Amino acid sequence: MEFAFTLKYQLSKEDGHQSELVERLMDTGCGDALIRHSPPGRLSLAFHRNAASADEALIGALRDIRQSLPTARLIEAGPDLVGLTDVAELVGVTRQNMRKLMLTHIASFPPPVHEGNASSVWHLSHVLSWMASRGGYLLNPSVVGMSRSAMQVNLIKEQQHLDPLGEARLKALIF
Repeated sequence: MEFAFTLKYQLSKEDGHQSELVERLMDTGCGDALIRHSPPGRLSLAFHRNAASADEALIGALRDIRQSLPTARLIEAGPDLVGLTDVAELVGVTRQNMRKLMLTHIASFPPPVHEGNASSVWHLSHVLSWMASRGGYLLNPSVVGMSRSAMQVNLIKEQQHLDPLGEARLKALIF
């Protein structure tokens, strides 16, 4: 099955010039990635990778990039954090329809990761799981699987910032 996903990195000076990066990435198995326009010092790679599972595709790409760019730091794996417009495009409905679904089912719709005045952000995996449980939506299995895998990568990456002592106290208050 083919999986589409994006990996964004912060580069270090040791990673070299972008032309060198491209060559190294191609040499280590990232020929299935397109380099997207990124600010200086950043690298965004859009993959279309064939694999048996989303986890296999994502882990393989992470391994290939680590081999090419050992000092680059992962910023984000996607698709993961999305707004309602992103979800609407992925499932083939209008943004207004997504907003109506969210407001009509406010008690069961997944809570956002961030709720702002202008827009909110959700984990795509949670929204797609909720939509699947309701039925009636044509959800691409590769997108469902990849959204779950990308979310896991991002959550694991963010764990490095946790204070081990504070984590236990907070878990008792949050969960």
